[in-house]
Amino acid sequence: MSASHEALPHRIGFGTAPLGNMFRDIPEEEARATLDAAWEQGVRYFDTAPFYGAGLAETRLGAMLAEHDRDEYVLSTKVGRYLLDEEEEKSGLFAQGLSHQVVTDYGAEATRRSIEQSLERLRTDRLDFVFVHDVSPDFHGDAWLDHLAAARNGAFRVLTQLQEEGVIRGWGLGVNTTGPIELALDLDETPPTMNLSATQYTLLQHERALERMMPATESRGAGIVVGGPYNSGALMGGDHFDYGEVPPEVGRRVAALGEIAARHGVGLKAAALQFSTAHPAVAAVIPGSSRPQRIGEDLAALQEQIPAAFWQELREQELIAADAPAPTS
Repeated sequence: MSASHEALPHRIGFGTAPLGNMFRDIPEEEARATLDAAWEQGVRYFDTAPFYGAGLAETRLGAMLAEHDRDEYVLSTKVGRYLLDEEEEKSGLFAQGLSHQVVTDYGAEATRRSIEQSLERLRTDRLDFVFVHDVSPDFHGDAWLDHLAAARNGAFRVLTQLQEEGVIRGWGLGVNTTGPIELALDLDETPPTMNLSATQYTLLQHERALERMMPATESRGAGIVVGGPYNSGALMGGDHFDYGEVPPEVGRRVAALGEIAARHGVGLKAAALQFSTAHPAVAAVIPGSSRPQRIGEDLAALQEQIPAAFWQELREQELIAADAPAPTS
């Protein structure tokens, strides 16, 4: 097990994207109750980002964490965007977040500025992991390689230096596709040590990640944090898949998984979390929630006993890859 893995003390953490008012306007008391529930039930790894509600998620998380000893938890945030006091009209995932103008910049100075702002919102003096956020074609289209080049010459070097100095424990990319992580792991001068892969190593989709991202991670002695293990809620019957509408084929796959799970007496949430954490490259999984009751459900799901016959049937029905590690395999 790598040092990066050891730095994450629990297999499950808490992803705060929903607390940036993703998809809906979340009352302050509900957001705080959710964070308190996570802490009270033993969650000690929290991931956030300036992008989540233009600072809203970081601010909400920081208010809770300020009441606890800094040595008791592991904290990660992201760079690649910083905030201005000027306001802008919001749309998309965080249309109901704060109105601060968000600037995308993967350069060295912008990276330092982003970290400074995050530390202020999070009310802390240090970060454990930092992820370079959304250097990926789903956000930047054909220009994503230009942004990756800027990050390679800016953010990557700043974060490598901070890790070498012991200021942070590790760094990597935080993206919703596998390609950028694969390219970054190939770098000799600034290889990442911990990447956050959202929606790409899940029960619903993992074949592409198994081809190269996961083997490359292992060969580098790095780690993966799995974000979005329910693919934006699609696996649990929600209206979104990877932050967009649920395609018909995904709906059919969810129905097939649900049918087999019901036959074996298995909860899909348990199957999702245990599948993602079964791979040796995975250091932690970070489901997000904006409802307090979901925390206990997630923690219980990670402990649920799942029969080997369930995983075997998923393989036979080609609902999981033949070479995907399963908890009982």
